[in-house]
Amino acid sequence: MASVETAAEHERILREIESTDTNCIGPTLRSVYDGQEHGLFMEKLDVRIRNHDREIEKMCNHHFQGFVDSITELLKVRGEAQKLKSQVTETNRRLQGDGKELMSAMEELQKCRVQQRNIASTIDKLSHCLPVLEMYSRLQEQMRTKRYYPALRTLEQLEHTCLPRAGQYRFCSIMAENIPKLRTQIRDTAMTQLKDFLESIRKHSDKIGETAIRQAQLQRSLDTQPRTLIGRRSRKEAAAGGGAGTDSGGGAGGSPVSEQDSGILDVEDEEDDEVPGAQDLVDFSPVYRCLHIYTVLGLRDVFENYYRKQRRKQARLVLQPHSNMHETLEGYRRYFNQIVGFFVVEDHVLHTTQGLVNRAYVEELWELALSKLIAALRTHSSYCDNPDLVLDLKNLIVLFADTLQGYGFPVSQLFDMLLEMREQYGEILLKRWNVTFRQVLDQDNFSPIPVSTEEEYKHYTSQFPMEDPELDKLPFPKKLPFSEFVPKVYCQLKEFIYACLKYSEDLHLSSTEVDDMIRKSTNLLLTRTLSHCLHYAIKKKNVGLAELVQVIINTTHLEQSCHFLEEFISNITNVPPDSANATKLYGTSTFKDARHAAEAEIYTNLNAKIDQFLQLADYDWMAAVPGGGTLEASDYLIDLIAFLKSTFSVFTNLPGSPVEHATLPGKVAQTACMSACKHISTSLTQLPLDPEVRQISMGALHQLNTDVKECEGFARAGPVAGFQGDTLLLAFSDLRQLLELFTQWDWSTYLADYGKPTCKYLRVNPQTALALLEKMRETSRKNVVFAQFRKTDRDRQKLIDTIIKQLRNLIAQHHT
Repeated sequence: MASVETAAEHERILREIESTDTNCIGPTLRSVYDGQEHGLFMEKLDVRIRNHDREIEKMCNHHFQGFVDSITELLKVRGEAQKLKSQVTETNRRLQGDGKELMSAMEELQKCRVQQRNIASTIDKLSHCLPVLEMYSRLQEQMRTKRYYPALRTLEQLEHTCLPRAGQYRFCSIMAENIPKLRTQIRDTAMTQLKDFLESIRKHSDKIGETAIRQAQLQRSLDTQPRTLIGRRSRKEAAAGGGAGTDSGGGAGGSPVSEQDSGILDVEDEEDDEVPGAQDLVDFSPVYRCLHIYTVLGLRDVFENYYRKQRRKQARLVLQPHSNMHETLEGYRRYFNQIVGFFVVEDHVLHTTQGLVNRAYVEELWELALSKLIAALRTHSSYCDNPDLVLDLKNLIVLFADTLQGYGFPVSQLFDMLLEMREQYGEILLKRWNVTFRQVLDQDNFSPIPVSTEEEYKHYTSQFPMEDPELDKLPFPKKLPFSEFVPKVYCQLKEFIYACLKYSEDLHLSSTEVDDMIRKSTNLLLTRTLSHCLHYAIKKKNVGLAELVQVIINTTHLEQSCHFLEEFISNITNVPPDSANATKLYGTSTFKDARHAAEAEIYTNLNAKIDQFLQLADYDWMAAVPGGGTLEASDYLIDLIAFLKSTFSVFTNLPGSPVEHATLPGKVAQTACMSACKHISTSLTQLPLDPEVRQISMGALHQLNTDVKECEGFARAGPVAGFQGDTLLLAFSDLRQLLELFTQWDWSTYLADYGKPTCKYLRVNPQTALALLEKMRETSRKNVVFAQFRKTDRDRQKLIDTIIKQLRNLIAQHHT
């Protein structure tokens, strides 16, 4: 059994050796050597080799005849091959001889082909290099002529299109290295031009603003023209719009043909007569050019930030007023021109560039400008004391506001400020008219106006509305009842109203608002300024009674003219005076107060004059009782009575009331006369009661009684018409009863009837009587010292003591 397996294994190994690649036979042979049947395997291997040898031999024997036949044929072919070889060699020799010329021609042709290929290659390279050189030459020319935006476009085309096609050449490398430098140079040059432009428009902003304001003023005067400011601006924008909105080929878009970078153009040689637009004065090409350049360079945000920052700085400089701006209108005009010029430029940049400035930025600048402008105007206008300058400033502000409103800027705050300035303007007007009224009063002669001819009469009646039919009937020459003060004051009132109206123009106020404003200002003029001036004239030291009388007449006529002033205001404002919201003028009360003040001053001056006469009184308070002779009135009192008679004759010209002044006697004269009599009575009463008078005799009282009788005679004579009966005598009743009590020595009646309505001496004050009695007692005591043995004097002294005691008891009972 074992031999069968071994034989099978050997057979497998032999098949494996026959079928396996010799490189992989090692493991098979190793398995033979590892086994125990090595000799047996070698035997089988020899048997297998012999079997193969026999097969090979059989195969060789089978093909040998064919091999022999092939060799035989090959030997036959060798001879033919030798013959063929010699023929080929001969043919080749002849061919080489014949082809030498052809080879020479072929070599020449090859050289020509190489040259042709080199030429084609050179032409191709040059076709790529020449555009580079041409473009670089164009770039240099554009740089030389300062056409920087086209140069930048050329630079972009050179860098991104031409140089990549040209290949790696040394000059291309040099150009490529110079491109950043050229780009930087263009950027810096454009920025320099922009700085020059900004500096130029800063210097010329007043000229730009002046042109814009003049154009606005021209438009206001030409309401029939269909053209507007905005329309003119739009037309200019259309002309300049290509420079800001599009980029045309060839590098020329957005850059004007003329490379003037000053920013301000010369427009003096314009053929048309119209006012050039503000944009006609400015060449904005540096802005457009710089904007395009920075946009191409990818630095638009940098440029926008720089431009806005610089313009903000310029705005602050423009909005900073000069310290002496308030001194002249030209200072304000230059200030406004600069602001208008600034915002005209910004508005044009806003509408002709895409996003360089936006509406929010311009509105922010305008809000800043409004706040600073209004603050500056409030400060500087407060220094102004000239109403004409304030009015011109107001007109300038209105024109300034209308100009910027035409460019779309809100200006309501400016008109609000003008209404605030209206109060200041009113105060300045009041100060000026205060001086005017005082000059009129100082120059007035306080005399009725003499009129000799009809022309003079019409002249004064045209200045002052007067309705007096009786005066119209009088022949010439005649006198107007009032002085020059009345027509002059009335004309000045109308001038003041016109001045107020001038300020109200162009403020976009309704007729009712204008009317109310004028009426309130006129009321201030009447109640404050004119009233103070009248009181000033009345209170002056050198004003006499005749002047005060004329002041009363003047104020009466001015009071009557108040309704004419009402009509005058209504006519110029077209607001009926009887409308519900119309403010009433306070002229009537003003002139009434002035008249009352003049009346009071008349009373005061008259009393002061009376005091001057009374100071001349020189009574002998120790005079003896006169004998049988008649006492005469004191000289000072006679002079006083004569003065009063001449004074009250002047009062016949005084009006009784605003309507009845021509027919009724003056109430003022009656009041002045009564006041004078009362003052005389009071002053005469106080003479013996003076603390410096320590003793009084009965003779002195008799002299005082004589003077009082003289005064009563004056009162009874009726120096002023209009008193009923003996009304004027009542002014001396207190003094009359006091003197009768002492001269008649009727103490029993006084003490018995005191306090009764029917008392004869009802007006005698017991304290006054007591004071006089005590002074008389001192006189009696002195007489008793020198005449101790005179019984009548001792009895009189005792009687006086008794009366004094009774009076004191009476006073004590009265107080209880």
